[in-house]
Amino acid sequence: MSTQGPLELATRGSDLALRQASQVQSWLADHRIETDLHEVETRGDRIEDALIQDLGKTGAFVRELDRLIVDETVDGAVHSMKDVPTDEPEEITIAAVPGRGPIGDVLVTPEGDTLDGLPTGATVGTSSLRRGAQLQARRPDLEIEPLRGNVDTRLEKVLAPTLQAEHEARLAAEEDEDVSAPDELSVEEWFDSLAEIERAALGREVEVEYDGIVLAKAGLSRSGLLEAVPTHDLPVESHVPAAGQGALAVAAKDGSAAAEAIHEALDHAPARIATTVERIVMQELGAGCVAPLGIHATLQGDVVRTAVQVLSRDGSETIAETRALEVNRYAAAAREFAADLADRGADTLIQEAKRE
Repeated sequence: MSTQGPLELATRGSDLALRQASQVQSWLADHRIETDLHEVETRGDRIEDALIQDLGKTGAFVRELDRLIVDETVDGAVHSMKDVPTDEPEEITIAAVPGRGPIGDVLVTPEGDTLDGLPTGATVGTSSLRRGAQLQARRPDLEIEPLRGNVDTRLEKVLAPTLQAEHEARLAAEEDEDVSAPDELSVEEWFDSLAEIERAALGREVEVEYDGIVLAKAGLSRSGLLEAVPTHDLPVESHVPAAGQGALAVAAKDGSAAAEAIHEALDHAPARIATTVERIVMQELGAGCVAPLGIHATLQGDVVRTAVQVLSRDGSETIAETRALEVNRYAAAAREFAADLADRGADTLIQEAKRE
C-alpha cells in the first residue's frame, strides 16, 4: 500500500474492468492524485462457465479486491456498483460514486431488430434473472438461454452464426460463378471491412444460436463497442435496471487518507444518493442477485424518484411502483418504500425466486 507514493487501486483484469479502472485513474489524475493499478483475478473470473446467480453469495467479483484493502495491500478498489454487496465489511467504505453512466439495457441482434421485431420463439441470451424475467413478461414466447462471459465474448456469440453464414456464402460465390455474391466485394475485402469484434466472431465455435442478447448499455459504452454492433434500447419503464447499474464504486479503508482524497476528488452527490436509495431497497427486500428485481432512482429537485419492479422468475407475475421519496430523508423513505412493497407481495415473489 502507498504511503507517500501513488495510490494503489485494485481492479479485476477483464477488459471492461481495466477500462473502468483506467477511467477512474484518469479522473484522479485530473485532481493531481497519482495511482497505480493492481490487477486481481477473482473467483468469479475463474469460474468462467457459471452464471452470476450460481456463484454463491453475492460479491463474487468484489470480495477478493476488498480483502486487499483490509489487509492494506492496496489503497482502494474499483468496482461496478451493481456487483457490490450491501453487506460490505465494516472496514470498507465506498469512498466515491463518480457521475453515473448509461443506466439501461440494450438488445443486441445481428440485424438491429427491436424486441417486438424478433420472431416467435426467438432465443435471447442473458446472464441475469432480472433481464430474463422482464423479457418473458413482455414476450412469453421467447426462449431465454444462459449467457456468460465478458462483453466481447457475449457479442461474438450472438454475431457468429450470421457472420459465419455470410462468409460461407461469399466463399461459395467466389468458387462458383452461378452463385451470386451479396455485393461486389471479394471475401478478403469483405473481411477487411468488418469491425474487430465481427472478425473475432467469425472464428468462434457456435454452441447456441442466439437471435439476440441483452446487455447493460454502460458496459458496451465503456468497452468502446456501442457503435460497433446493432443495438436497440429497452425502455426503462418495463425493463427497470439493476440497483447500481451504470455506476462505479471506488472502495477504500474507512477513515483512511486515501478514502478522504478519493471522496473529495470523485464523489458525485446525485449519483451517491440515487445508488444509496437503490441499495437500501434491495437490502430491505433481501433480494441480492438471486431474484428478479429492478430498482432505479433519480434525484429530481427535492425528491428521489424511485422505480421498483419485482418479478417472478418466469415474468408471469409483477409488482411494480414508482414513488417520489423526500430527499431530506431518503434513507428512511427508501426503507418505508421497501416495506410497503413487501406487504404488497414483493417479499413472497422474492422468496419464491430464491427457492427455485
